Amino acid sequence: MFKKILIANRGEIACRVIKTARKMGISTVAVYSEADKDAQHVELADESVCIGPPPSKESYLLIDKIIAACKQTGAEAVHPGYGFLSENAAFSRRLEEEGIVFIGPRHHSIAAMGDKIASKKLALAAKVNVIPGHNDAIDTPKQAVEIARDIGYPVMIKASAGGGGKGLRVAYNDKEAHEGFASCKNEAKNAFGDDRVFIEKFVEEPRHIEIQLIGDAHGNIVYLQERECSIQRRHQKVIEEAPSPFLDPATRKAMGEQAVALAKAVQYQSAGTVEFVVGKDKSFYFLEMNTRLQVEHPVTELITGLDLVELMIRVAAGEKLPFAQADVKMNGWAMECRINAEDPFRGFLPSTGRLVKYIPPPELNGVRVDTGVYEGGEISMFYDSMIAKLIVHGTTRDQAIARMRDALNEFVIRGVASNIAFQAALMQHPRFVSGNFNTGLIAEEYPKGFDAADVPHDDPAMLVAVAAAIHRQYLARNATISGQMPGHEYRPGEDFVVLLGGERHGVRVGEATGGWDVMFGDSTYALRSAWQFGDLLYRGTINGQPVCMQVERRGLAYRLFHWGVQADIQVMSARAADLQALMPIKAAPDMSKFLLSPMPGLLTQLAVAPGQEVKAGEILAKIEAMKMENVLKAERDCVVGKILAREGESLAVDQAIIAFK
Repeated sequence: MFKKILIANRGEIACRVIKTARKMGISTVAVYSEADKDAQHVELADESVCIGPPPSKESYLLIDKIIAACKQTGAEAVHPGYGFLSENAAFSRRLEEEGIVFIGPRHHSIAAMGDKIASKKLALAAKVNVIPGHNDAIDTPKQAVEIARDIGYPVMIKASAGGGGKGLRVAYNDKEAHEGFASCKNEAKNAFGDDRVFIEKFVEEPRHIEIQLIGDAHGNIVYLQERECSIQRRHQKVIEEAPSPFLDPATRKAMGEQAVALAKAVQYQSAGTVEFVVGKDKSFYFLEMNTRLQVEHPVTELITGLDLVELMIRVAAGEKLPFAQADVKMNGWAMECRINAEDPFRGFLPSTGRLVKYIPPPELNGVRVDTGVYEGGEISMFYDSMIAKLIVHGTTRDQAIARMRDALNEFVIRGVASNIAFQAALMQHPRFVSGNFNTGLIAEEYPKGFDAADVPHDDPAMLVAVAAAIHRQYLARNATISGQMPGHEYRPGEDFVVLLGGERHGVRVGEATGGWDVMFGDSTYALRSAWQFGDLLYRGTINGQPVCMQVERRGLAYRLFHWGVQADIQVMSARAADLQALMPIKAAPDMSKFLLSPMPGLLTQLAVAPGQEVKAGEILAKIEAMKMENVLKAERDCVVGKILAREGESLAVDQAIIAFK
């Protein structure tokens, strides 16, 4: 077994590998860019080496720097995590030539399966079901349009070296095929250094289901059941679960056996994943093979009881798999929510900055949190937006959903925006809860983006009661202020008006042992809690049932977050509520004559000049943020006045880029 390994990655996956290595008694070496000098993976590792400036192409993607770090520290093996160099055959080969073990498949397997064009041809030869398409690299937008017409719209335009939703577009017509081809080539070149693009048929109403494999150097390959990854936004996975609520045992077995046949065709060893598109009739087609550890591997670990990182390390060290296919069991149900630094209320735009508050839920009762951040740390614009992975395990799917809902309520993030509210909304969406969904769920159910109004609360009276109780607790503290004149002491009343969602609710709040009783309509809510001022989590019971929600005071309002609902609630006297209704609303300034940066990022292209006439839909600028290219287009016909930013400039959110006449 290795004595020391280097992790050629960052963030939560680097921390995840370090955790298993430590359990196995293996020393670890972290590499980091200048932007990550204070990162958690650097703190956790036994040793660390700086490998360059913040951009990944100047640090984490430099093979020579990684190898030099191995030699400097005496690391015998390298775990690549996912992303960066994890599916780079040249990296695997170089390590082999240098006498360093790559904790992953052999370079010939990566070359064969990591390249989507080559892998589809191999899949055909191995009698694996494949999607109709053009499997050779395409050179021009015109050729892309012609091929798309031959296959028949809609089509999927994909970068051969792509992954994680990068270098991928769906086109429904010639215009989208032409534009999607150019965007895919640019994204692929920037993210992977390989701009080859191919096209295949887009299966409508598909499910995305993948088979986890593990193989050793002795020819043994087994599949570790499947993962359901159909809940996606713009082709990036949002929620993953294992097993799939859709598959039956016969389909699961057929998919698993095809995945193993494909892996055996390239003498695969280490962990890998074969992804399939599954139709509503349970027909399935090979999509691609990821020759690395997947982001969503924890759900497989929780239902099988296996440590995939440990298995990867042991296989790389030459050990045989300690089990056969018949030994692989499936226990309960697991789910994972990706917690990303993005604002669901602003079209999921990336959010960067400092984590002012970071309080993950406690890892109890089947809850697990994989993360690479800490309170006070910074979310950088240079890397992907993932903050953490929240994983739960239950005996049934319904129990897993309930545990995830509770865990999301307890996950506190401040300083940067996060998608927790959106994840919580999905967890109670009827289509998700029923298990009857496909990859189009988010696009179909939230066509105009996500809004807090899209999330009805199961029990709005609960929010009214908590806000009223908290307000009464504030007033009770005011009554204890010293120095009050005898006979004129402040006495909080019992009757209040609660303003929620434009509606006015009368409540009465009475003091009780350990909390408050809130009379609302014909019901009484007995709130019992040890909540103190400044606590971001309100934990306690309502009528004996446990409750946990996030709460903070924002001016005159209390902001409560529960089950995906973010509610701003005001509590006041009846007279104050009457006067509040008469207050004027300040209109927002008119910014329609400016193009504003919708996110923090790098301005990579300005496509217009002063005085230029622009038609609606034409490209104005391109911004790169968190490894994704974002194209800003004109919403209407206009004339460019002034250019207010320059190419190569780092933009802040809402910074003006162009002024129109």
